[in-house]
Amino acid sequence: MDTLADSSKKQYSRALLAFSFIILSILLTGCEKKHEPYVSPNTEIRDNTPKCLVPEAPGTVTSGNDLVSLDISNSSEGYFIFTYLGDSTDVKLQVTGPDYMTYTYDIHDNTSETFPISAGNGEYTIGAFENVEGTQYATIFTETFEFNIANEFGAFLYPNQYCKFNKDSNVVAKASELVAPAHDDLEAINYVYNYLISTITYDQHKAETVESGYIPDVDHILDIKTGICLDYAAVMTSMLRSQQIPARMEIGYAGSAYHAWISAYVTNIGWINGIVQFDGVNWSLMDPTVAANQGEEKLKTFIGDGKTYVTKYIY
Repeated sequence: MDTLADSSKKQYSRALLAFSFIILSILLTGCEKKHEPYVSPNTEIRDNTPKCLVPEAPGTVTSGNDLVSLDISNSSEGYFIFTYLGDSTDVKLQVTGPDYMTYTYDIHDNTSETFPISAGNGEYTIGAFENVEGTQYATIFTETFEFNIANEFGAFLYPNQYCKFNKDSNVVAKASELVAPAHDDLEAINYVYNYLISTITYDQHKAETVESGYIPDVDHILDIKTGICLDYAAVMTSMLRSQQIPARMEIGYAGSAYHAWISAYVTNIGWINGIVQFDGVNWSLMDPTVAANQGEEKLKTFIGDGKTYVTKYIY
C-alpha cells in the first residue's frame, strides 16, 4: 500500500486550482482588459473551417492489467488514452516526464480519457492509484515508457481531459464564427480573446467553493457565460485548437508570482509564451501588433527563455 507523496498532492492542488484561488481577493472589475483591434497586413481572409483532431485508441500498442487499460499507440502524436476498469470512485493517475514534473489527475469514471504528453521526447512513468481510505492509495499500475514525439504540436491541438471538444461542440462553431473576418492567426486570437473577456463573467462563489478535481465543461461555460479562470482558459484553448492554432494552458512562475497563461504557436513567429496572461489581477493579451512585427529572437521576453516565465504545468 502506498501513500501519494505530499509534494505531488500539493503540486496537483496548486496546478488545478491556481486559475481560481489566486484571485479570490480581487475585484471583479479588474479581471478583464479588452484589447484594441489588431489589423493584419494580409489581404486574404484565412480559412476558418474547424479542424478538430480526434484521439484514437486502435490498440496497436497497449499496456495495463485487470484494472487499467493504457493505449499508447499514438504517443508519437503527443497523447495517450487511459481507461480505468475497476469499481473505485477515487482513482488518481500520475504522469512524470523528462522534465521531472509529476502531474496528478483525477479519474472520474470508467470512460476513456485523453492525456497530453506535454514535456516532449523522453522517458515517462505512468502510474494509477486506488484510494483505500483517507489519504491512503494503493498502486494498481505503474510502468515506464520511452516516447518519441513526431507531431510536435499534437499535445497542443488534440482535446484532452482539461479541454474537451469535438466537431459538434458549440465552442467549435462559435470559434469559426468569431474568426471568420480574420486575415491571420494573430487576428483570430484577438477576436476570440475579446469575445471571451467581454462575454464570460467571473463567478466569485464558484472560485471560493470549487473542489480539487474540477474539470471545465467548455460548452456549458459558453452557454451560461460565467465561470472561473480555469473555465475561461479551457474555452479559449479549445477554440484556438479547433482552428488549428496550437495552444497550451500553462501554470508556473513569472518572477516570484505564481500565475497562469495561455501560449500559442503562430506561423512565422513561433511559440509566443504568455500571449494571454493572467497575473492575479487581469487577463491581458500581449500586443499582437508587436508579435506580428518581431522575429522570434526579439520575442525572447515572451517565448519562455527561462527568465520571464518558468513553466511548471502544461495542459
